[in-house]
Amino acid sequence: MTRVAIITDTHFGARSDSQNFSRYFEKFYSEVFFPYLEEQGIDTILHLGDIFERRKYINFQSFHAAKRYFFEPARKYNIHLIVGNHDVALKNTNEINSPDLLLQDYDNIQVYSDPTEITIGDETIAMLPWVCSDNYLDSMKFLDETRCRLLFGHLEIMGFEMHAGHVSNTGFNSSTFEGFEQVFSGHFHHKSERGNISYLGSPYEITWNDYNDPRGFHILDVDSRHLEFIQNPHSIFHKIVYDDTRQITEEFFNYEDFSQFEGCFVKLLVDNKNNQPLFQRFVQKIEQAKPADLIFEDRTSKHDLSGEDISVEGVDDIRTIIKSMASSFPKDKIKDPLEGLLLDLHQEAVSQTATK
Repeated sequence: MTRVAIITDTHFGARSDSQNFSRYFEKFYSEVFFPYLEEQGIDTILHLGDIFERRKYINFQSFHAAKRYFFEPARKYNIHLIVGNHDVALKNTNEINSPDLLLQDYDNIQVYSDPTEITIGDETIAMLPWVCSDNYLDSMKFLDETRCRLLFGHLEIMGFEMHAGHVSNTGFNSSTFEGFEQVFSGHFHHKSERGNISYLGSPYEITWNDYNDPRGFHILDVDSRHLEFIQNPHSIFHKIVYDDTRQITEEFFNYEDFSQFEGCFVKLLVDNKNNQPLFQRFVQKIEQAKPADLIFEDRTSKHDLSGEDISVEGVDDIRTIIKSMASSFPKDKIKDPLEGLLLDLHQEAVSQTATK
């Protein structure tokens, strides 16, 4: 029995090198990931790309933290790492990449920037890094010629969810990989599977799009093909529904664990606020836990959009509003591209927002 850990899209230095996210990442590795590998006697890690967040440079503080909570504890493991799109400095080539430049001191880490076959136990597996214009022909030739039954990559495939509810309209057709028994990929942060293709998802939440979407890592038995998901129990994004007509009572303050919000991002959804002093006390309890950010959403209000009153009751995020606005256009040839463009712009804005 040959078992390996698979992790992907770790994005060290995420959210503009936010220290809140760095501490959140460290909690996962110190309390979940490495203790589990130690307990299970697993000595091999496959990393499927985007180990770093920044494409052009590294923040020294973020790299120092990543060395402390990941690279140094990982010295006892054999790590096979493929290059992802966030790891490369240029869009058209994988030649200049951060793992090759930054991880030379770690002889236990093998970096693959070109299509490669490696042996794990008794199985030869295929490793396919980010496909760009420079390596496209070699990658297609590799996929055509390899006899490996298992493929591990950092792939962009049409029809899979990038984030929950947001499907990719670009990339490879899934039929490109129909010759493999199983395909495991990084790149899209939402965990999903269809046919022989599995997107494994990121190990933790990075944006509000990840809220309430399971995160973690996987253990693969290479021989039996059994894939086990180990869920990350920690969250950095929290939503609280406040309704003092039915659930926020004096007793609530005695049992709610407000300490869980320390260093986290909290969204307080206000359905009813009839008792102002009680509401102020509740907010104060959250603030005393020292969250990284606390925002309010009054779900009883209405907003005038395009001359119509659109109720936002039950709306969880901007993405839902975008979909609602786009649906008002009668023709799909207008509605679908507009919705995709607005969602892409929203995601880019979220990714570029500096959260410190």
